[in-house]
Amino acid sequence: LVQHFLPEIGLRWLAAADLQQEVYRHLAAYVPRILCLGPSSSGGSSREGEELAYQLLLLAPLEWLLLREEPAAGLAQLQENNRPSPLCGHVFKVGEPTYSCRECAADPTCVLCMQCFLGSVHKEHRYRMTTSGGGGFCDCGDAEAWKRGPYCQKHTPTDRHTEEVRQLSVHLSDMVARGYSIFSIILKYAVDLLTCDQEEQLPAGLEPPERGDTYYCMLFNDEVHTYEQVIYTLQKAVNCSQKEAVSFATMVDRDGRKSVRYGDFQFCDQAKSVIVRNTSRQSKPLRVQVMHSSVVAHQCFALKALSWMGQIIQYSDGLRRILCQVGLQNGPEGENSSLVDRLMLNDSKMWKGARNIYHQLLMNSLLMDLKYKKIFAIQFAKNYRRLQTDFMEDDHERVVSVTSLSVQLFTVPTMARMLMVEQNLMTTIIRTFVDHLRHRDLQGRFQFDRYTAQQAFKFGRVQSLIGDLKYVLITRPSEWTNQLRLKFLEGLDAFLDLLKCMQGMDPVVRQVGQHIEMEPEWEAAFTLQMKLTHIISMIQEWCSTDEHVLIDAYRKCLSALSQCHCGLPDGEQPISLSLAGHTVDTFRYQVSQDKVSIHLPVCRLLAGLHVLLSRTELSSRVPEQLPLGELSPPLLIELPLRCLVLCAQVHAGMWRRNGFSLINQVSSNLYAGASMMDPNHFLMIVLSRFELFNIFNSADVRKRYREANKDVVQQNNTLIEEMLHLIIMVVGERYVAGVGQVEPFDEVRREIIHQLSIRPMAHSELVKALPENGNKETGLEGVIDIVASFKSPGVTGRGLYELRPEWNKNFNLYFHHYSRADQSKAEEAQRKLRRQKGEDTALPPPLPPPLCPLFGSLVNLLQCDVLLSVEGAVLQWAVESSGGGWTESMLQRVLHLVAMSLLEEQQQLENNRDDDVTFNYTYKITREAPSPSGSVLALLETLQKAPQLEVHKDMITWIIKMVANIKTMREQTASTSTVSVCPGHGAEETVRDRDKAERKRKAEMARLRREKIMAQMSEMQKHFINENKELFQQSLEELEASTSAAAETRVGRAEHRQLVTCILCQEEQEVRGHSRAMVLAAFVQRSTVLSKNRRHIVPDPERQEPLFMHPDLSLGIHTASCGHIMHAICWQRYFEAVQLKEQRRQQRLRGHTSYDVENGEFLCPLCECLSNTVIPLLPHSPDHRCTHSLSLPVSVNHPTLEAWLNTTNQQIATLHSAHRKQSDGQSPVNHLEDKLNPFSSSIREMITTFSVSTYKVGLKLNPNEQDPRVPVLSWSTCAYTIQSIERLLMEEEKPLFGSLPCRQDDCLSSLTRFSSACWTVAPLKTVHTHFIRLFTALFPDSQVENTPCILDTDMFHLLVYSVLSYSSVQSLDQSGCSVVDSAHLHLLHLVTVAHLVQILLTSTTGQYTHTHHSSVLSSGWQLWRCVKAGILPFLRAAALFFHYLNSTAPPADLLVAGPGHWEALCSFLSLPSNLLQVHQNQHTLLEPWCCHPGVRQTLQGGGVIVRFPRESNRLIELPEDYSVLINQASSFTCPRSGGDKSRAPTLCLVCGSMLCSQSYCCQTEVEGEDVGACTAHTFTCGAGVGLFLRVRESQVLFVAGKTKGSFYPPPYLDDYGETDQGLKRGNPLHLCQERYRKIERLWRQHGIAEVIGHAQEANQTLVAIDWQHL
Repeated sequence: LVQHFLPEIGLRWLAAADLQQEVYRHLAAYVPRILCLGPSSSGGSSREGEELAYQLLLLAPLEWLLLREEPAAGLAQLQENNRPSPLCGHVFKVGEPTYSCRECAADPTCVLCMQCFLGSVHKEHRYRMTTSGGGGFCDCGDAEAWKRGPYCQKHTPTDRHTEEVRQLSVHLSDMVARGYSIFSIILKYAVDLLTCDQEEQLPAGLEPPERGDTYYCMLFNDEVHTYEQVIYTLQKAVNCSQKEAVSFATMVDRDGRKSVRYGDFQFCDQAKSVIVRNTSRQSKPLRVQVMHSSVVAHQCFALKALSWMGQIIQYSDGLRRILCQVGLQNGPEGENSSLVDRLMLNDSKMWKGARNIYHQLLMNSLLMDLKYKKIFAIQFAKNYRRLQTDFMEDDHERVVSVTSLSVQLFTVPTMARMLMVEQNLMTTIIRTFVDHLRHRDLQGRFQFDRYTAQQAFKFGRVQSLIGDLKYVLITRPSEWTNQLRLKFLEGLDAFLDLLKCMQGMDPVVRQVGQHIEMEPEWEAAFTLQMKLTHIISMIQEWCSTDEHVLIDAYRKCLSALSQCHCGLPDGEQPISLSLAGHTVDTFRYQVSQDKVSIHLPVCRLLAGLHVLLSRTELSSRVPEQLPLGELSPPLLIELPLRCLVLCAQVHAGMWRRNGFSLINQVSSNLYAGASMMDPNHFLMIVLSRFELFNIFNSADVRKRYREANKDVVQQNNTLIEEMLHLIIMVVGERYVAGVGQVEPFDEVRREIIHQLSIRPMAHSELVKALPENGNKETGLEGVIDIVASFKSPGVTGRGLYELRPEWNKNFNLYFHHYSRADQSKAEEAQRKLRRQKGEDTALPPPLPPPLCPLFGSLVNLLQCDVLLSVEGAVLQWAVESSGGGWTESMLQRVLHLVAMSLLEEQQQLENNRDDDVTFNYTYKITREAPSPSGSVLALLETLQKAPQLEVHKDMITWIIKMVANIKTMREQTASTSTVSVCPGHGAEETVRDRDKAERKRKAEMARLRREKIMAQMSEMQKHFINENKELFQQSLEELEASTSAAAETRVGRAEHRQLVTCILCQEEQEVRGHSRAMVLAAFVQRSTVLSKNRRHIVPDPERQEPLFMHPDLSLGIHTASCGHIMHAICWQRYFEAVQLKEQRRQQRLRGHTSYDVENGEFLCPLCECLSNTVIPLLPHSPDHRCTHSLSLPVSVNHPTLEAWLNTTNQQIATLHSAHRKQSDGQSPVNHLEDKLNPFSSSIREMITTFSVSTYKVGLKLNPNEQDPRVPVLSWSTCAYTIQSIERLLMEEEKPLFGSLPCRQDDCLSSLTRFSSACWTVAPLKTVHTHFIRLFTALFPDSQVENTPCILDTDMFHLLVYSVLSYSSVQSLDQSGCSVVDSAHLHLLHLVTVAHLVQILLTSTTGQYTHTHHSSVLSSGWQLWRCVKAGILPFLRAAALFFHYLNSTAPPADLLVAGPGHWEALCSFLSLPSNLLQVHQNQHTLLEPWCCHPGVRQTLQGGGVIVRFPRESNRLIELPEDYSVLINQASSFTCPRSGGDKSRAPTLCLVCGSMLCSQSYCCQTEVEGEDVGACTAHTFTCGAGVGLFLRVRESQVLFVAGKTKGSFYPPPYLDDYGETDQGLKRGNPLHLCQERYRKIERLWRQHGIAEVIGHAQEANQTLVAIDWQHL
């Protein structure tokens, strides 16, 4: 076909006069015959045959025409001669890792793909790693995106073979022409089909030869309807099952459309009308179209053709440029008629799949070439308004809209500036934004109240425009042109218009007396303000780089502010205020009664520009060019001041926003205003706005207020505190470059010092507390190591930074970023530190940096008369101290202000000559004040003696000391011109000595008081002991006895009395066979932790035969306990109460709890540990005669093996005949006769309870006491639990005995004793039958069928079952206990030999192949070593079993870890240390074992061969670098939805499978319920328990069953010892082995369910999650 068909078509096309007509004719004939044939396919998927025909009949002719030769060879040739673009251009898939260098990236949007990153210099820098949302591309090779290192090794440009290229271009010139015509035809074909409005019409020349009545009912995606609505509607409309409906909905969501019905027009139209009718009730209906099959087929091919062009241009850069030319060339219609324009402008009409494909093509072509990227950017900017308007009307996410390409175009600095100059882009964006916010009030401000859902949705979309503006401004220009200045200022005008619409929006009035029914809408305005804050900062950054721009911007901003002020209502009455001999004119305004708004963006911008004037020193160099004269300081401070007063009143509780407090905002305008005004006037206006003027103006008003109600007094006190705090801020906050003489480094350092003064913090907390710049950088790394030391985390917790002690002196109690809570924590921490060092607890302010000249006059606030009179008034109230008219924090703030003033004066004195010092605070506070009690200093001296002010005493002392120092300094300067500080020090020292003596006296008093109290207590104690002598004597003896016994008990278990206390009724009782039953709370679960065969298919539980456990241990039953003991009757009452509570809860609430009562689960009443049954406590041995242990030497009365075998065989024969008689209806040998049964009825009941629980959990069946498998499962959980604990001890290298925690020790002890007694409640015939079958596994017997072969039996389980079932056989024979012991010994020997054979059979096949056979025999020691290692786990487990069964003391060698265990272990088990001796005694058995047909079959590959020793299972190996995992996950596709990327790829940590979690596509049915992939996987891999890593969230997920789950911190940490759940911070993450081992240990200990239970109890929100859908 290829050889004849292709050239034939190709030559026909070449000869054609009109190529387009010829191609169209071919497509019209073949496309409808190949694509979309019938109901299974549609716009999305296609079958394999379809795929092949499409490749050969549609694409291959096009490729042949382009290349004029066989396509594969032609493409290879093209690629060989290609000179690729230096740009990488790799388009990111959803969830793929992206890397951004924090040192070299031009802005945060510049990212690299993983391959480029690993081959670049940035790998060694500080970088940020995130996961892509899909759609962006790699910026490797773009020189503008990187400050250095723009190329990786692969994309470094080379100047190779220019000569060859020239020759090649001659050869290719005719290919250029062919490429041009083919691309024109195909691209036009695709654009026509994707943008046509008619559902029925095909473009001219494409009509099919015969048009049948075949239609598709096509359902389109929207973002309005939920999955559930669509599924429900489809089930009704097209009569499909839920599974099909889910599959349809998934496809629609993924591709944007899917055909849901195929047939004639009427059939499809009917479905359409049902869908429309069903979905139009609440919102707009789902979009459905009935489309002719030929139209669908052509649209489908159009998408494939676009993808094909995207692939072809990868082979040759020349072809890429041709495609770009074709796409951007204007058509005959002129403006906006190029094919790319048509696609772009019809974007919102297309479905999701079509958009994705053409966006991908644009990225692969236009955006990879700078020349065409520029042309495309111009077209994009020209149509910007129209594209955004379409986007607003559209309901698809921005990711699939063409507007999202703005990030690729606007973040390139040269392009952004070119568009700003040529297309006025900045103005366009802002104007478009303003146009879309249409709601205004009468003053023209935005109005957001009563926002409907529709408007809110639109507002969310409008915000993307702010993002675009941010991209344009993200890099500030290094050099300006006149054009750029002009257009930037034009954009600034538009921006100021926007800010004017926001200035004062959403004004609020305080409501008094009634509750507001309708809360006004405030969130939208806040969101807008927060989003624009970044833009304001960026505009300030731009202005700072050019003086002319800064001056013009300042002018424009000032006039905008004055326009806003003109809008203020003029009706305010002018008033005149007088205080402390000063008068100021202002007007009457009260925040608590008039309108006030917190939205002041114009003020914000102006404040920033004002600070820039100071920072760039323009204000001092060219003051004449600045419009500073036009500034009216009172107007400048008016609005910010109102805003701050509003915040203060909110603090004071005067405003309630139905539970919301307002966000605090501080504006730097106050600095500017205060620095230009008379300080007294400024403070009087502040007092007036805080509504406090009258309080400080006259004493009687103060008195009147005190008598007023308590609320008003409290409110006023808070307002005074807030006002004093504001003054501290205005004068003291100098750490802003431009206000104080500081660098950005100092700002960050101060911020860190104050954050760490609260408490040690993690890196992420510090980053959150610091302001970010445009590049998301905080400058933290450059500073942190200077001021703090790092403490690494342990296995839990996170790394913390602690402040170095030498920086504590920089602590400022009134740091402006402290909340009230932070402030009190920091104060407490600092005082504590000082007390520890033995220093005084005064917290004076640190030395402030000097102010810049423009703000220099701010310091005069500190010494102005109004402030002094306020300070005097507060101190006066503190001295009087009667009534609640003042607070301690008010006094504290005044003391802080006084201290600041003194430090300022001291600094001025040190830096200047005395004549130049204008600051004279000490003089003002020492002179007499008009108040009767004297000066401020006199008041302070009075307060120093006040007993109620102990906390502030040190601070007052510090102030008085400072005053003395300053006086001394002034006197020295007056007496001598040279400043000598020694006498000053002398004065200071005398004060210090006085202080020391005072402190010493206090300490002495405290010591005496303590001694007196201790003496009194000691006396009382003696008196009490004398009175109760007998009691104490008795308890001391008991204590001594119990401590000595405890040591024996822990290890020896030699005593027979066992006293326990019930945790519910606190009654103490001895454990005896005939007393009331005591039980231990326990949790039984299925387990695959030891499994060597995870693919094992669990048989049907009804037919499952659990008597012989396979050595692969594919499914076991594990029992754990928290070790808490209760009376059985107390437990039953407790459990009934839990059941009752659950019934009531279910009626009220429909959710789950952390435990499932219907499955018998409950929480231990004491420790809330998850439990689902109880183990009865039994005495050490049901028959007290049996005190022998297995470790006794083989004494004379132990019969030989032969004798014992004969006896046992006789017993078995007797049992056989008894069973036959029973079946013939004679006397049954049923339950144990009561006189023989050693247990009371309540204990028997509890034995049954636990047996049935293990049966229910192990087989997942309903309880059935009569089932013969009940005792087997009880023995099984005993054996499996011992095996898993032995593995744990081995792995952790702990000794076999004595190292288990109490709860595990008690659990094993109770479990083993229970297992040895559980036969007493089962029918004897059942247990006998089990014993006979187990016995015949060791001694094959012709009477018993289907005995398993030796390789299919786990020997430890066989040993446990045989030993425990033997008791029932022995109970018929009253010959004493020694017989039982000898039977146990013989059984152990037999099973040991069987295990040796098992080890030898399995080892030769694997480790030693037949070729090495001779060498194996020659090196016997090697074989012995192999056997010894293989049998050790079995012997260790057997030792544990017999220790707990017989309560024997283990040998000392096994109580310590270390070598030399083998002999001790063998002697404990009465085995010879050379096990081959046992082997020789029983060699007669080897033949029947090895000749079993199953052995040969297994060894020849007929089953799972398990090698010994079985290796312990571990969790999978994880990569050290987390990005490797992300990369794996990003290439993982959903196994069910045809190559779609999984949205939540999740890794099973047990087996390493990657799963598509949390999605409809991968739901499966488990036990009649739809569950997600993870839950379904747990049932096959972990018997219902699963551990997963959610790769995109960096989160470990624990799942147990369908309703229980919890999240757990991942084992990946960043360099600062923190996890990053959700990958929000993006620091590189590396595997922490200790944490991963901890998770592994939890899994091995079967602790996952318990962790989930505790997590759900602690956090109720976890219970509400539908875990089964994950």
